[in-house]
Amino acid sequence: MILKGKTTVITGCVQGIGRATMDIFAQNGSNIFACSQYETEEFVSHVKELSEENQVEIIPVYFDLMDELSIKQAAREIQKVKKTIDILVNVAGMTIDSFFQMVTMDQMKTVFQVNFFSQILFSQYIVKIMLRSGLGSIINISSISAIDGNPGQLVYAASKAALIAATKTMSTELASKGIRVNAIAPGVINTAMTAIIPSEVIDKLMSKSNLKRLGMPEEVANAILYLASDLSSYVTGQVVRVDGGIG
Repeated sequence: MILKGKTTVITGCVQGIGRATMDIFAQNGSNIFACSQYETEEFVSHVKELSEENQVEIIPVYFDLMDELSIKQAAREIQKVKKTIDILVNVAGMTIDSFFQMVTMDQMKTVFQVNFFSQILFSQYIVKIMLRSGLGSIINISSISAIDGNPGQLVYAASKAALIAATKTMSTELASKGIRVNAIAPGVINTAMTAIIPSEVIDKLMSKSNLKRLGMPEEVANAILYLASDLSSYVTGQVVRVDGGIG
């Protein structure tokens, strides 16, 4: 229960890494604003069950990362609850895979809006709440593609690289305010986003991995848990690879 009494804002909670992070944070005692683009009956049911099992408060918040007004309204909704926000985990993201010479301007704008611009805007709103207590931890979810590059993922890799640059800059600016900022760079994780990657591409990536297998969302969530908790109180401005040792 290393997050007992804490309150966390998590985006992308419907599936994948966001869902696993929500589950593990609840199991460790955190109250949660569970953010998602849309509501589903299964998600509402899961949130209710998770909340009751772990005796924590989980409040769903729905908004569209493509819509700046929607982001602002979601932040206001969180602010109105008048809870101290201790942790922000920016998980939600997307990819449009295309080779360099085939990438369109619309594709670039869409991916950067979701993976970068919206993340920074939402973080600005949440940091205003964090500043009231003078403590906080922000974890941005980047990708090893941002560090290593990956054929066919020019826009995705670039947007996630921008998030790494922002993480390092934010960490220097917010340290004096008691807020730590770090990033996680997942490798090939068993999520819906990975499921659309051709099997031959997955096999090639796995051949470069020391562990020779896909990662699980829970394994990334455990690394996020470390960076969110007081166990990492002297860690900021870092990018932690969770990739199974891909070289």
